Amino acid sequence: MQDRVIKIVLPREEAKNATELLVAQEKLNYWQEELSTKHFVASILIDSGNSEEIMDLFEKKFSRVQGFRLVLFPVEASLPRPKEEKTADVKPEEKEKTKLRISREELYSDVVASTRLNNVFILMTVLSTIVVAIGLIRDNVAIIIGAMVIAPFLGPNVALALSSVLAEKKLGSDAIKTLVAGGILVVFLSAAMGLVIPFDTTVDEIFSRTSTDYADILLALASGAAGVLAFTTGASAAVIGVMVAVALLPPLSVFGLLLGAGQWELAAGAFLLFVTNIICVNLAGIGTFLFQGVTPRTWYAANKARKATRRSHCATL
Repeated sequence: MQDRVIKIVLPREEAKNATELLVAQEKLNYWQEELSTKHFVASILIDSGNSEEIMDLFEKKFSRVQGFRLVLFPVEASLPRPKEEKTADVKPEEKEKTKLRISREELYSDVVASTRLNNVFILMTVLSTIVVAIGLIRDNVAIIIGAMVIAPFLGPNVALALSSVLAEKKLGSDAIKTLVAGGILVVFLSAAMGLVIPFDTTVDEIFSRTSTDYADILLALASGAAGVLAFTTGASAAVIGVMVAVALLPPLSVFGLLLGAGQWELAAGAFLLFVTNIICVNLAGIGTFLFQGVTPRTWYAANKARKATRRSHCATL
Protein backbone atom coordinates (compact mmCIF):
# COMPACT_ATOMS: atom_id res chain seq x y z
CA MET A 1 0.00 0.00 0.00
CA GLN A 2 0.95 3.66 -0.34
CA ASP A 3 3.51 5.05 2.13
CA ARG A 4 2.65 7.78 4.61
CA VAL A 5 4.55 10.66 6.23
CA ILE A 6 3.75 11.34 9.87
CA LYS A 7 4.68 14.85 10.99
CA ILE A 8 5.08 15.30 14.76
CA VAL A 9 4.96 18.77 16.31
CA LEU A 10 5.79 19.24 20.01
CA PRO A 11 6.92 22.01 22.34
CA ARG A 12 10.73 22.35 22.40
CA GLU A 13 10.99 21.06 25.96
CA GLU A 14 9.62 17.69 24.79
CA ALA A 15 12.36 17.27 22.16
CA LYS A 16 14.41 14.83 24.27
CA ASN A 17 11.43 12.60 25.09
CA ALA A 18 10.28 12.55 21.47
CA THR A 19 13.78 11.72 20.20
CA GLU A 20 14.15 8.87 22.68
CA LEU A 21 10.82 7.47 21.58
CA LEU A 22 11.86 7.65 17.93
CA VAL A 23 15.24 6.03 18.58
CA ALA A 24 13.56 3.19 20.47
CA GLN A 25 11.64 2.18 17.31
CA GLU A 26 13.91 -0.10 15.30
CA LYS A 27 14.16 0.39 11.53
CA LEU A 28 12.09 3.58 11.70
CA ASN A 29 12.89 6.06 8.92
CA TYR A 30 12.64 9.52 10.50
CA TRP A 31 14.31 12.92 10.41
CA GLN A 32 14.17 16.11 12.44
CA GLU A 33 12.93 19.10 10.47
CA GLU A 34 13.03 21.93 12.93
CA LEU A 35 14.17 22.76 16.45
CA SER A 36 13.23 26.38 17.01
CA THR A 37 12.90 28.29 20.26
CA LYS A 38 9.31 27.04 20.53
CA HIS A 39 8.84 23.79 18.59
CA PHE A 40 10.33 20.39 17.89
CA VAL A 41 9.24 19.03 14.49
CA ALA A 42 10.08 15.58 13.14
CA SER A 43 8.79 13.50 10.22
CA ILE A 44 8.51 9.74 9.79
CA LEU A 45 8.31 7.90 6.46
CA ILE A 46 6.40 4.69 7.07
CA ASP A 47 4.25 2.08 5.36
CA SER A 48 0.54 2.80 5.77
CA GLY A 49 0.05 -0.60 7.40
CA ASN A 50 2.36 0.39 10.27
CA SER A 51 1.31 4.03 10.68
CA GLU A 52 -1.44 3.31 13.21
CA GLU A 53 0.97 1.75 15.71
CA ILE A 54 3.29 4.77 15.62
CA MET A 55 0.42 7.25 15.83
CA ASP A 56 -1.02 5.44 18.85
CA LEU A 57 2.39 5.38 20.49
CA PHE A 58 2.89 9.16 20.24
CA GLU A 59 -0.71 9.96 21.10
CA LYS A 60 -0.49 7.87 24.26
CA LYS A 61 2.78 9.55 25.26
CA PHE A 62 2.01 13.19 24.39
CA SER A 63 -1.78 13.56 24.10
CA ARG A 64 -1.90 15.65 27.29
CA VAL A 65 0.96 17.92 26.20
CA GLN A 66 -0.27 21.32 25.10
CA GLY A 67 0.86 22.09 21.56
CA PHE A 68 1.15 18.43 20.50
CA ARG A 69 0.06 17.86 16.92
CA LEU A 70 0.30 14.80 14.71
CA VAL A 71 -0.43 15.12 10.98
CA LEU A 72 -0.58 12.31 8.39
CA PHE A 73 0.23 12.80 4.68
CA PRO A 74 -0.06 10.31 1.81
CA VAL A 75 3.11 9.84 -0.27
CA GLU A 76 2.78 9.65 -4.04
CA ALA A 77 6.40 8.57 -4.58
CA SER A 78 9.80 8.62 -2.89
CA LEU A 79 13.41 8.12 -3.98
CA PRO A 80 15.30 5.92 -3.60
CA ARG A 81 12.54 3.36 -4.04
CA PRO A 82 11.78 1.35 -0.90
CA LYS A 83 13.27 -2.13 -1.03
CA GLU A 84 11.09 -5.10 -0.20
CA GLU A 85 12.44 -6.95 2.83
CA LYS A 86 13.21 -10.61 2.26
CA THR A 87 10.59 -12.87 3.81
CA ALA A 88 13.26 -14.87 5.64
CA ASP A 89 14.61 -11.71 7.30
CA VAL A 90 11.24 -10.63 8.68
CA LYS A 91 10.32 -12.00 12.10
CA PRO A 92 6.89 -13.67 12.44
CA GLU A 93 5.80 -11.18 15.11
CA GLU A 94 6.70 -8.27 12.80
CA LYS A 95 4.56 -9.78 10.03
CA GLU A 96 1.60 -9.91 12.40
CA LYS A 97 2.05 -6.27 13.42
CA THR A 98 1.88 -5.00 9.83
CA LYS A 99 -1.73 -4.24 8.99
CA LEU A 100 -3.07 -4.51 5.46
CA ARG A 101 -5.14 -1.36 5.90
CA ILE A 102 -4.83 2.35 6.53
CA SER A 103 -4.70 3.73 10.07
CA ARG A 104 -7.75 4.14 12.26
CA GLU A 105 -7.53 7.95 12.22
CA GLU A 106 -7.13 8.13 8.44
CA LEU A 107 -10.08 5.78 8.01
CA TYR A 108 -12.20 7.86 10.39
CA SER A 109 -11.37 11.05 8.50
CA ASP A 110 -12.32 9.51 5.14
CA VAL A 111 -15.59 8.09 6.48
CA VAL A 112 -16.65 11.32 8.23
CA ALA A 113 -16.29 13.21 4.96
CA SER A 114 -18.69 10.78 3.26
CA THR A 115 -21.50 11.21 5.83
CA ARG A 116 -22.15 14.90 5.23
CA LEU A 117 -25.73 15.65 4.27
CA ASN A 118 -25.04 18.43 1.78
CA ASN A 119 -26.25 19.62 -1.60
CA VAL A 120 -23.99 17.18 -3.46
CA PHE A 121 -25.42 14.17 -1.61
CA ILE A 122 -28.99 15.35 -2.22
CA LEU A 123 -28.37 16.04 -5.91
CA MET A 124 -26.64 12.70 -6.47
CA THR A 125 -29.51 10.92 -4.71
CA VAL A 126 -32.10 12.71 -6.84
CA LEU A 127 -30.26 11.94 -10.08
CA SER A 128 -29.60 8.29 -9.23
CA THR A 129 -33.24 7.81 -8.18
CA ILE A 130 -34.57 9.22 -11.43
CA VAL A 131 -32.19 7.09 -13.49
CA VAL A 132 -32.86 3.85 -11.57
CA ALA A 133 -36.65 4.38 -11.66
CA ILE A 134 -36.50 4.78 -15.44
CA GLY A 135 -34.33 1.68 -15.71
CA LEU A 136 -36.77 -0.33 -13.59
CA ILE A 137 -39.81 0.83 -15.55
CA ARG A 138 -38.09 0.04 -18.87
CA ASP A 139 -36.71 -3.25 -17.50
CA ASN A 140 -33.26 -2.10 -18.64
CA VAL A 141 -30.32 -3.50 -16.65
CA ALA A 142 -27.77 -1.14 -18.24
CA ILE A 143 -29.67 1.95 -17.07
CA ILE A 144 -29.99 0.51 -13.54
CA ILE A 145 -26.24 -0.14 -13.37
CA GLY A 146 -25.61 3.42 -14.57
CA ALA A 147 -27.68 4.73 -11.67
CA MET A 148 -25.60 2.68 -9.21
CA VAL A 149 -22.42 4.47 -10.31
CA ILE A 150 -23.70 7.82 -9.05
CA ALA A 151 -25.65 6.59 -5.99
CA PRO A 152 -23.94 8.01 -2.85
CA PHE A 153 -24.89 5.33 -0.29
CA LEU A 154 -21.53 3.63 0.30
CA GLY A 155 -20.08 6.21 2.71
CA PRO A 156 -22.99 6.48 5.17
CA ASN A 157 -23.30 2.69 5.43
CA VAL A 158 -19.56 2.26 6.09
CA ALA A 159 -19.79 5.08 8.65
CA LEU A 160 -22.67 3.33 10.42
CA ALA A 161 -20.64 0.12 10.73
CA LEU A 162 -17.53 2.02 11.87
CA SER A 163 -19.50 3.91 14.51
CA SER A 164 -20.47 0.60 16.13
CA VAL A 165 -16.89 -0.70 16.05
CA LEU A 166 -15.38 2.50 17.53
CA ALA A 167 -18.37 3.45 19.73
CA GLU A 168 -18.58 6.87 18.02
CA LYS A 169 -22.13 8.05 18.70
CA LYS A 170 -21.89 11.26 16.67
CA LEU A 171 -20.57 9.42 13.63
CA GLY A 172 -23.42 6.93 13.92
CA SER A 173 -26.08 9.59 14.33
CA ASP A 174 -24.73 11.56 11.34
CA ALA A 175 -24.72 8.40 9.21
CA ILE A 176 -28.29 7.55 10.22
CA LYS A 177 -29.50 11.09 9.47
CA THR A 178 -27.90 10.99 6.03
CA LEU A 179 -29.29 7.53 5.24
CA VAL A 180 -32.80 8.41 6.45
CA ALA A 181 -32.82 11.66 4.49
CA GLY A 182 -31.59 9.87 1.37
CA GLY A 183 -34.13 7.08 1.83
CA ILE A 184 -37.05 9.48 2.21
CA LEU A 185 -35.93 11.34 -0.91
CA VAL A 186 -35.72 8.09 -2.92
CA VAL A 187 -39.18 6.93 -1.80
CA PHE A 188 -40.78 10.34 -2.44
CA LEU A 189 -39.35 10.72 -5.96
CA SER A 190 -40.05 7.09 -6.89
CA ALA A 191 -43.63 7.31 -5.60
CA ALA A 192 -44.20 10.48 -7.61
CA MET A 193 -42.92 8.76 -10.76
CA GLY A 194 -45.04 5.68 -10.04
CA LEU A 195 -48.08 7.90 -9.68
CA VAL A 196 -47.73 9.67 -13.03
CA ILE A 197 -45.95 7.07 -15.19
CA PRO A 198 -47.83 3.85 -16.02
CA PHE A 199 -45.65 0.72 -15.81
CA ASP A 200 -45.90 -3.06 -15.78
CA THR A 201 -45.29 -4.52 -12.29
CA THR A 202 -44.54 -7.96 -13.73
CA VAL A 203 -41.32 -7.01 -15.54
CA ASP A 204 -38.29 -8.86 -14.17
CA GLU A 205 -36.39 -5.87 -12.77
CA ILE A 206 -39.38 -4.83 -10.66
CA PHE A 207 -41.06 -8.11 -9.73
CA SER A 208 -37.76 -9.77 -8.74
CA ARG A 209 -37.34 -7.11 -6.04
CA THR A 210 -40.69 -7.72 -4.33
CA SER A 211 -39.46 -10.75 -2.38
CA THR A 212 -36.37 -11.84 -0.49
CA ASP A 213 -34.28 -14.97 -0.96
CA TYR A 214 -30.85 -16.26 0.06
CA ALA A 215 -29.17 -14.83 -3.03
CA ASP A 216 -30.22 -11.31 -1.99
CA ILE A 217 -28.80 -11.86 1.49
CA LEU A 218 -25.48 -13.10 0.08
CA LEU A 219 -25.33 -10.11 -2.26
CA ALA A 220 -25.88 -7.67 0.61
CA LEU A 221 -23.28 -9.39 2.83
CA ALA A 222 -20.70 -9.36 0.03
CA SER A 223 -21.49 -5.71 -0.74
CA GLY A 224 -21.03 -4.64 2.88
CA ALA A 225 -17.71 -6.45 3.22
CA ALA A 226 -16.43 -5.08 -0.10
CA GLY A 227 -17.47 -1.55 0.84
CA VAL A 228 -15.46 -1.66 4.06
CA LEU A 229 -12.45 -3.17 2.28
CA ALA A 230 -12.57 -0.32 -0.25
CA PHE A 231 -12.24 2.25 2.54
CA THR A 232 -9.68 0.40 4.65
CA THR A 233 -7.30 -0.60 1.86
CA GLY A 234 -7.57 2.48 -0.34
CA ALA A 235 -9.27 0.61 -3.21
CA SER A 236 -11.57 2.45 -5.59
CA ALA A 237 -14.62 3.31 -3.48
CA ALA A 238 -16.45 4.50 -6.60
CA VAL A 239 -16.38 1.01 -8.11
CA ILE A 240 -17.18 -0.84 -4.88
CA GLY A 241 -19.97 1.65 -4.15
CA VAL A 242 -21.88 0.21 -7.10
CA MET A 243 -22.29 -3.06 -5.18
CA VAL A 244 -23.73 -1.37 -2.11
CA ALA A 245 -26.03 0.75 -4.26
CA VAL A 246 -27.28 -2.35 -6.10
CA ALA A 247 -28.33 -3.85 -2.77
CA LEU A 248 -30.10 -0.72 -1.51
CA LEU A 249 -31.28 1.72 -4.17
CA PRO A 250 -33.30 -0.53 -6.56
CA PRO A 251 -35.40 -2.19 -3.80
CA LEU A 252 -36.16 1.18 -2.22
CA SER A 253 -37.01 2.67 -5.59
CA VAL A 254 -39.28 -0.30 -6.39
CA PHE A 255 -40.98 0.27 -3.04
CA GLY A 256 -41.66 3.90 -3.97
CA LEU A 257 -42.85 3.06 -7.49
CA LEU A 258 -45.29 0.45 -6.18
CA LEU A 259 -46.55 2.81 -3.49
CA GLY A 260 -47.29 5.40 -6.15
CA ALA A 261 -49.08 2.79 -8.25
CA GLY A 262 -51.15 1.61 -5.28
CA GLN A 263 -49.64 -1.91 -5.23
CA TRP A 264 -49.47 -2.23 -1.44
CA GLU A 265 -48.66 -5.94 -1.10
CA LEU A 266 -45.87 -5.85 -3.65
CA ALA A 267 -44.55 -2.64 -2.09
CA ALA A 268 -44.36 -4.36 1.29
CA GLY A 269 -42.22 -7.12 -0.22
CA ALA A 270 -39.83 -4.58 -1.77
CA PHE A 271 -39.52 -2.73 1.54
CA LEU A 272 -38.76 -5.99 3.35
CA LEU A 273 -35.99 -6.67 0.83
CA PHE A 274 -34.53 -3.21 1.42
CA VAL A 275 -34.58 -3.64 5.22
CA THR A 276 -32.97 -7.09 4.93
CA ASN A 277 -30.25 -5.74 2.65
CA ILE A 278 -29.33 -2.74 4.80
CA ILE A 279 -29.10 -4.98 7.88
CA CYS A 280 -26.84 -7.43 6.05
CA VAL A 281 -24.68 -4.67 4.58
CA ASN A 282 -24.00 -3.23 8.04
CA LEU A 283 -23.49 -6.58 9.76
CA ALA A 284 -20.94 -7.53 7.10
CA GLY A 285 -19.28 -4.13 7.48
CA ILE A 286 -18.95 -4.53 11.26
CA GLY A 287 -17.57 -8.05 10.84
CA THR A 288 -15.01 -6.89 8.26
CA PHE A 289 -13.82 -4.04 10.49
CA LEU A 290 -13.37 -6.45 13.39
CA PHE A 291 -11.58 -8.98 11.17
CA GLN A 292 -9.13 -6.26 10.09
CA GLY A 293 -8.43 -5.30 13.68
CA VAL A 294 -10.08 -1.87 13.65
CA THR A 295 -10.54 -1.12 17.34
CA PRO A 296 -10.58 1.97 19.59
CA ARG A 297 -7.23 3.14 20.96
CA THR A 298 -8.15 3.10 24.66
CA TRP A 299 -9.55 0.20 26.72
CA TYR A 300 -12.48 2.35 27.87
CA ALA A 301 -13.51 3.14 24.31
CA ALA A 302 -12.96 -0.52 23.37
CA ASN A 303 -15.38 -1.60 26.11
CA LYS A 304 -17.98 0.87 24.83
CA ALA A 305 -17.40 -0.39 21.29
CA ARG A 306 -18.01 -4.02 22.31
CA LYS A 307 -21.31 -3.02 23.90
CA ALA A 308 -22.30 -0.96 20.85
CA THR A 309 -21.45 -3.86 18.54
CA ARG A 310 -23.53 -6.28 20.60
CA ARG A 311 -26.45 -3.83 20.56
CA SER A 312 -26.15 -3.51 16.79
CA HIS A 313 -26.26 -7.29 16.37
CA CYS A 314 -29.24 -7.67 18.72
CA ALA A 315 -31.13 -4.83 17.04
CA THR A 316 -30.64 -6.29 13.59
CA LEU A 317 -31.62 -9.79 14.70
